[in-house]
Formats: sequence, structure tokens, C-alpha cells
Amino acid sequence: MPDISLLVVLVLALALFFDFTNGWNDSANAIATVVATRVLKPLHAVLLAAVLNLAGAFAFTGVAKTIFKGIADPSRMSDLYVVAAILIGAIAWNTLMTLLGLPISASHALIGGIVGAAYAYGGAGVLVAKGIYMTLLAMLVSPAIGIAAAYVLMRLLNAAFARVPHSRVRKTFGWLQLLSVSFMSFSHGTNDAQKTMGIMMMALTIGGLAHTGSDIPAWVKVSAGLAIAIGTAVGGWKVVKTMGLRLSKLEPIHGFAAETAAATILTTVSKLGIPVSSTHTITGSIIGVGLSRGLSSVRWGVAGKIVYAWVLTLPGTAVLSFVVYEAIRWLRQF
Repeated sequence: MPDISLLVVLVLALALFFDFTNGWNDSANAIATVVATRVLKPLHAVLLAAVLNLAGAFAFTGVAKTIFKGIADPSRMSDLYVVAAILIGAIAWNTLMTLLGLPISASHALIGGIVGAAYAYGGAGVLVAKGIYMTLLAMLVSPAIGIAAAYVLMRLLNAAFARVPHSRVRKTFGWLQLLSVSFMSFSHGTNDAQKTMGIMMMALTIGGLAHTGSDIPAWVKVSAGLAIAIGTAVGGWKVVKTMGLRLSKLEPIHGFAAETAAATILTTVSKLGIPVSSTHTITGSIIGVGLSRGLSSVRWGVAGKIVYAWVLTLPGTAVLSFVVYEAIRWLRQF
């Protein structure tokens, strides 16, 4: 067996690579609408999102603590290969879906990985049923709240600007969308970067370098924030195209409504320490904006493909991580 300190380093490196793939796929969450409305050029959009993702990573720690000890109990695990299996399964799924251009929930991928690998290690007794239930409930509800909030906000904006010339509305919300995309990018960091901090703390605890009551060190926050920022800067352009251009036709006013609704939801749940899917939330918000113009304004075929990817993510990564851990355990016998 490798020296424990080397294994800790390798697992932490895997965690940061997962964080990179999270930002790579989820860059669409922050910038798809502002790119689609042509308010910002793609390069400028990803750089803005990267900086604000990093800033958001320092805002709260509640989500990190939920991932750290709210899905599986690290004090009942003593094998760092469990964390490695979690991350390998989640990384593989994130990478595949990004290459296919499908926006997925990195939250689902990570939580599915935790459930699968932890169950392979110690059975259901290692899992925290309440934490899993609350997290899944929040993830299921977030798209519906996103649809409702964006729909109501869009209807209010349509009523308020009904008599304003289209050119003036476009120019006004072109400027306002700079604020909403900044808010969205920051809120994305408050939730998604926290998840990697949680899995890093799990690795440190199992590796004997921390305990379940430990505060999150500054270097963990910085490294997780930088990794997701770099992934965002790279940008999963196929996913951006799917979210921004194929799901529904967007003007700056629509982008502003979708981003504002989604960012408000994400910031609220992050403050409460609930890991939710930023992908689900912004997709729901884009659909809500589209529904404000009628059912035909949403490309339901594209929406259906996204939903399929959502449904398969958690069980898919759970199975992957379960298989990876069992394979590691088998190989360690030789």
C-alpha cells in the first residue's frame, strides 16, 4: 500500500481535478445566457465567471460541511481509496457528459459517487440517510422553483416594459445583464466550489490529518476556488451552446430574468448549507423565461435530453464509484 501521505496528496489532486471538471461543465450555468444574448464575448464571459466563482468559494462553508459529513460519515471509514473511487466515478461522468454537450449536475455526480463508494466499503450503515434525503429533495425542487421564479419575474418585466421601445429595452438589459451574470457566477461559486472543499475534508479526515469537527483550512478554500475557476475559464463550449442557444431563444431581458432568479435561489440555499444543482436551477429558470412567451418558446426535445442526463447522473455515478472501489479492493489483494 502506498505511503499514506502520498495517497492523501493523490486523492486531493483527484478532488481538484473533479473541481476542474465541475467548472468545465458548469461554466454554462454562469455564462450561457450572456453569451447567447451577445452582451459579452465568450472569452470575456468566462473570465468574469472564473473570477467571481473564485470569490463565491469564500462566501459560505455550509455546503462543504454537508458534503464532508452529511452524506456519509467519514468517522466510520478508514480507507482513502473510498474517496478516490468517489472522485474517479464523478470525474468520468462529468467528462463524458461535457464532451457530449449535456449540462449535468456535478452535485448529483459527487453525491452519487459518495453513496456508491461508501456503500461498497461499509454498506448502508456508513451512509447518513437524513442528509441524503434532504439533499435529494432540494435538488428535485430547485428546477421547479427556478421555473416558477423566472416565469413570475419575466411576466413582471414584460408588464413593466410593455410600452418601451424594443431597442431601448435591449440596451437597458444589456447593461443590467452584466450585473445578473456576475451575481450568477458568484452564487455558483458559493455552492459548487464548496462541494470540493467537503470532499477534500473527507480525505483529510480519513487520512488522519483532520477530524469531523475541524474548520476548513484556508488552503483548501483557495485551491478549490482556483480549480473551479480554471475549469470555468476553459469553458465547456458544447454545453454553453446547448444551454444558451438551443434550449430557448433569449434576449438580454430574458437572460437577466433567468440569471437573477437562479442566482437568488442558489445563494439562499448555499447560506442554508444545502448542496443543490446549479445546472438544474438555471435550466429551470431558462425554461420559466421561455414559458412566459408560451409553450412553443421552449425546445422540449432539447429539454428532454437534458432531463435524461439528470435522471441518469446519480445512479450512474453511484454504480461507477461502487465498481471502481470494488476493483481497487480486488487489485489490492495482489
